[in-house]
Amino acid sequence: MTGTPLTGTPSQPPGFSLVDEAWIPVLDAAGHRRDVSLPELFALAGDLRMIACELPTQTFAILRLALAILHRSTGGPAGEAAWRALWRDPRLPAGEIADYLGEFRDRFDLLHPQRPFYQVADLRAAKEDRYDLKRLIADVPNGMPFLTTRAGPGMASIPPAEAARWLVHCQAYDPSGIKTGALGDPRVKGGKGYPIGTGSVGALGGVYLEGATLRETLLLNLVPAAPRWQRSDERDLPVWEREPQTATEEPEATRGPYGPLSLYTWQSRRIRLFGTAGGITGAMISNGDRLDWQDRHLTEPMSVWGRSGPREREQKKTPIYLPRPHDHGRALWRGLQTLLPAPPQSGAEPAQRLSPMVVQWLARLTVDGVVGADFRVRPRAVSITYGTQMAVVDEVFSDALTMNVLLLVEDSGLRATAVDAAADADIAVVLLRRLAENLARAAGSRDDAVGDADRAGERGYALLDRAYRDWLARLGPGSDPAAERADWQRLVGRAIRRLGGELVAAAGPAAWIGRTRTDRNGRDVHYSSSQAEAWFHRGLTRALPMATGSEQQGPEQQGPEQQRQEEPV
Repeated sequence: MTGTPLTGTPSQPPGFSLVDEAWIPVLDAAGHRRDVSLPELFALAGDLRMIACELPTQTFAILRLALAILHRSTGGPAGEAAWRALWRDPRLPAGEIADYLGEFRDRFDLLHPQRPFYQVADLRAAKEDRYDLKRLIADVPNGMPFLTTRAGPGMASIPPAEAARWLVHCQAYDPSGIKTGALGDPRVKGGKGYPIGTGSVGALGGVYLEGATLRETLLLNLVPAAPRWQRSDERDLPVWEREPQTATEEPEATRGPYGPLSLYTWQSRRIRLFGTAGGITGAMISNGDRLDWQDRHLTEPMSVWGRSGPREREQKKTPIYLPRPHDHGRALWRGLQTLLPAPPQSGAEPAQRLSPMVVQWLARLTVDGVVGADFRVRPRAVSITYGTQMAVVDEVFSDALTMNVLLLVEDSGLRATAVDAAADADIAVVLLRRLAENLARAAGSRDDAVGDADRAGERGYALLDRAYRDWLARLGPGSDPAAERADWQRLVGRAIRRLGGELVAAAGPAAWIGRTRTDRNGRDVHYSSSQAEAWFHRGLTRALPMATGSEQQGPEQQGPEQQRQEEPV
């Protein structure tokens, strides 16, 4: 195996300590970016805005690493009282955290000769090879260098700080596919490690809560290891508190997962970095520990969950929950109901979906008065879409919404208002799409109707996106749910009617004359721009009943025929 040996001098031993060296990118309160070490991350958390890595998924992976450290340093926390004490203290317990990191200092050395961080020191393949960095760095699609700006000399070597970030990301999000077969791994066949799935976090519909500072963010996602909240036991330890791993898969009896600490530091891959403190030049990546996410919702607090019909039928039991990935094709607010805790259900039927435990925990803190009713939080969704048998990264998704904590409470009037308002937008855009289809029919176009509708829908959601986010952010304890819903319906009505008017104006004389067509019920229906516009305005008036006033009125010039003719289904 070819790699650069670890070298050093008597005054500078080989190594790169994540405890001593700055490697985590952050933004401070002024918006300036810099790197900090692990102890600095916690000591300065009250003055920092956020962890700010190259990719949202990298930020999420490092946040989970930081949470594992914070959990162990604070002893849980053991329950709501312990959490409340942390929340009321303007600073995190930096001394205890520094002592904890000092206890395991050797395990946080990226280039330690026997126990390198998140790696296997003697990992090698049966056949010697030279390893580059392409498979480690997620923004360099393997085999498609034209999709990156890193081509050329920039890929020959990267600083250890950057390598550390990609190492954490690789354990969390590495694509599936065939890996280098590690010597000593009984799963290897013909020198190849065959697919075991993506990195552990790749299956999640990841969600975390952002506060005004990094300190708030860390605490908001620090769900206590207590009954009802997180399932764990004394075997739940981060990887650096366990024996160093080998090339083989760790037995389930020792790897667990036994709680969130196991999951936050799960070793999906066996990795070995090559290089020195002056630069990392390559990485060998092999299969690590497999993870079945079924019914892990009580140990993994940072994902949306949904029932799995296929597994329930196969295993003949209910309910069975799996992580629910985010829909990358639509903004987070359009699926708001999947993020918020579900309202109480009548009957014994298990819930179809479960909101992330971090969201449920903050809702509990709000009800108990630990967090004030005027507090605002930003739930952020993060996930990856994989393609080609889950072996390549297609897309990284990240979206966030600023909202008052009262929206997280299950029976809150504001929660219902926000969810209903998102549904108002959906209905209005459906009507806009239908208008575009009817105008295409009126102009005599059959093939372009769907394309016209899709473009109209994109314009509608683009126009409402910023408006909904701003409207949601202003909701608070003094808001009247009915009045806020009416304001939103008026806003939607004005915006969508304006777009509809633009579509009608651009339809042209052929659409004004119109066409008569037979609908699916065998009726002859005359399509024209004026008739399509009449249907459109009538539909909006019915869909947005709280938007009273002149903006709810349709065009002034409508004949009796347009008023009587119903839109075909």
